[in-house]
Amino acid sequence: MDSAAIDRFEASRGRLASLAYRLLGSAADAEDVVQDAFLRWQAADRERIEVPEAWLTKVVTNLCLDRLRSAQARHERAAGDWLPEPLLDGDPMLGPADTFEQRESVSLAVLTLMERLSPVERAAYILREAFTYPHAEIAGILDITESASQQHVHRARRRVAAERRGGDEVDPASARRIVEEFLAAATSGRTERLVAMLTADVTAVSDGAGLARRLLRYGTRERVASYVRAGFKPTPAKRRLAGGSPAFHSALVNGSPAVLAVVDDRVVGAVVFDITDGKVAALCGIAAAGRLTRLNETWRRRGTDAPVIDAW
Repeated sequence: MDSAAIDRFEASRGRLASLAYRLLGSAADAEDVVQDAFLRWQAADRERIEVPEAWLTKVVTNLCLDRLRSAQARHERAAGDWLPEPLLDGDPMLGPADTFEQRESVSLAVLTLMERLSPVERAAYILREAFTYPHAEIAGILDITESASQQHVHRARRRVAAERRGGDEVDPASARRIVEEFLAAATSGRTERLVAMLTADVTAVSDGAGLARRLLRYGTRERVASYVRAGFKPTPAKRRLAGGSPAFHSALVNGSPAVLAVVDDRVVGAVVFDITDGKVAALCGIAAAGRLTRLNETWRRRGTDAPVIDAW
């Protein structure tokens, strides 16, 4: 393949990876799909491809749909052990972030809600909301009618709006204030301080430090507060599991405030918040090493701010 064809693909790589990540919720799977698309581009009769960007978008979308429809993917997601892979803000795979809809479409909360949509609804929603494709182009990508594209996007928007919990937008300074307040409450030993930070219908989900067979889920302010208080209580066993005594940093993860537990410049855990009217509406705790691979890569490249707590 000539250098011009490679350059043409590389010019689209970032957009394609962002599309695949939004559709699959996994950075590793997104990278695999983009590489598969490159192999197809390499083998294609490129002289007959009138608009390479549209051709590549269709290939990546359909590769993602094949994965979403696969028996393995359905089993893994139905088994209750699936969470989106978190990405640190600044990661190019997060893609376009100029509009609220684009930023919202990559939040962990919305990526999780995408699981409740059919694969085609998911693709139509992402193509429209995150990449602003007109319905006529979406129809061509998905091999459906323009009317069907409109219906899929409408249903997806309605479903997301009905089930979306948080949604306050925050900047790094606001995120740090939230994290500082949360950590002060979580380490105070006083459950009522945590309860005061939570919405009445707060929920929490955790992968159990990567050790649980199923995701752990908590409802009610009191149960969530108890889970957080227990989780942030230091013990020798937790330090051994983490590989040392973590420092706690504030960060933005998929656009949301997050606590990162860091040992020797390695992120060993993350708690990501959804905020509604200044209170925590949902928490997502992730500590399985396989879910933190790309976040760690970005963390090491970016450099770190001063921790909120130096050592735990």
